[in-house]
Amino acid sequence: MPEQPEFCMVWPWTFFWTIWYFVMLFMIYVYRLSLNYRDHLITAPSSAMFGTESSLSMFLNTLTPKFYVALTGTSSLISGLILIFEWWYFRKYGTSFIEQVSVSHLRPLLGGVDTSTPNNSNTSNGDADSNRQSVSECKVWRNPLNLFRGAEYNRYTWVTGREPLTYYDMNLSAQDHQTFFTCDSDHLRPADAIMQKAWRERNPQARISAAHEALELEDCATAYILLAEEEATTIVDAEKLFKQALKAGEGCYRRSQQLQHHGSQYEAQHRRDTNVLVYIKRRLSMCSRKLGRTREAVKMMRDLCVFQLMKEFPLLSMFNIHENLLESLLELQNYADVQAVLAKYDDISLPKSATICYTAALLKARAVSDKFSPEAASRRGLSTAEMNAVEAIHRAVEFNPHVPKYLLEMKSLILPPEHILKRGDSEAIAYAFFHLQHWKRVEGALNLLHCTWEGTFRMIPYPLEKGHLFYPYPICTETADRELLPMFHEVSVYPKKELPFFILFTAGLCSFTAMLALLTHQFPELMGVFAKAFLSTLFAPLNFIMEKVESILPSSLWHQLTRI
Repeated sequence: MPEQPEFCMVWPWTFFWTIWYFVMLFMIYVYRLSLNYRDHLITAPSSAMFGTESSLSMFLNTLTPKFYVALTGTSSLISGLILIFEWWYFRKYGTSFIEQVSVSHLRPLLGGVDTSTPNNSNTSNGDADSNRQSVSECKVWRNPLNLFRGAEYNRYTWVTGREPLTYYDMNLSAQDHQTFFTCDSDHLRPADAIMQKAWRERNPQARISAAHEALELEDCATAYILLAEEEATTIVDAEKLFKQALKAGEGCYRRSQQLQHHGSQYEAQHRRDTNVLVYIKRRLSMCSRKLGRTREAVKMMRDLCVFQLMKEFPLLSMFNIHENLLESLLELQNYADVQAVLAKYDDISLPKSATICYTAALLKARAVSDKFSPEAASRRGLSTAEMNAVEAIHRAVEFNPHVPKYLLEMKSLILPPEHILKRGDSEAIAYAFFHLQHWKRVEGALNLLHCTWEGTFRMIPYPLEKGHLFYPYPICTETADRELLPMFHEVSVYPKKELPFFILFTAGLCSFTAMLALLTHQFPELMGVFAKAFLSTLFAPLNFIMEKVESILPSSLWHQLTRI
């Protein structure tokens, strides 16, 4: 967290505890006035030590019920304010503020171990390995089915006034565009040099103006891509621009293909032109899918999958074109081809996704869902096919536990972001946004999911040090999803975090002191008796110790101490 927000968090907490300390000082002052402490010690040093029974009884007799009401009421108010602040901080940042400050600031002061010292090199190496594993688990991927920024995201903003994309998400897209569409040899072509600056520009209007400027020089494929993504207000307009980009991109690809072996510079240029061509064809296939020409889209996606397997460029695998193909085949209800694609990509050596896991579950659920009845299954038990379907659902839910609430419409959907976190809420939104209709089309599939998905959590070890079918669920998904998803969306969190100790403690303290204040107000005399008995019992050990000290030390010493 930045220093300014952290300062804003620290000062209210300091303010609350300062009030508490002032209340305690005031109580000590009242205690001193009630006992006439200094005069009492001077006149009778032998019988007025720090808490004798007579002085304590004198003090307790001087306190009225109004004092107890004020004391408990003030304590309840302060602890209530602390509780509200702690709850708000926990809901916003997912941790206890007191616990965070204690770990970050107080533990070093109390002699906490610094793992960065050379003496703890082994520990530091272990922490570094765990950090690297955490980073790899929380890698952000480009959404294969991301919408068009001008024709879809911007139209949502015009209608609702809300921004569906976060700055972090758009910044990641800008980095992707620079990786896909630029290379070191861009300065050799004036239009590409202009577009290299355009992809780094934050202002959308400046990017669009730069694209038009590049097109005035020559037919630039990347300029057409930018205009299709951000300036086109309809899918039809975007498709026209992508067709122009395809014509320009194919020409650049053929020229760079002939020169790719003449040096590393030409090889980098050919790699860039390949990325541009694949990107254009993929977006054209998505335009065809959105405009209802699904068979045409499937053909283009199949060609792209074959092209991706032929080319050994690592960036091509980031497009995950097979997920676009799966969604289009499901729209055609061509389940045999869907199964064939899953057989190729649902492999242990390949990274899983919600699309692969839940599509596999949907195909197995389709075989039994139309006749499935939870009452009948509880009487006769599950058949082999039903057991396979339930196991597939459990496998999918373990991979991404956020998806079922969106498929069952227990939680509202929003527009998917341009980037997703696998096994996170962002991936669940992206999957459900496009695949909910396919689950509804299969009769009984959502009913089977509703009856069985929660059983997954009884199979997963708790706490989540170990997984069941996959690696343990990463703990960093909530933070990454909060960066990817807009503020108006309530991020789904798994596993549900237990309330921190300090929230429970302040809630108990607030409730207890409020109850004491109410009882003291209603029954002042009875509560006064209880308070006197409690304080007498509380100070009894101290009185005993002071009497022993008084019997050992001479009274003249106490007299000299009172005169200091």
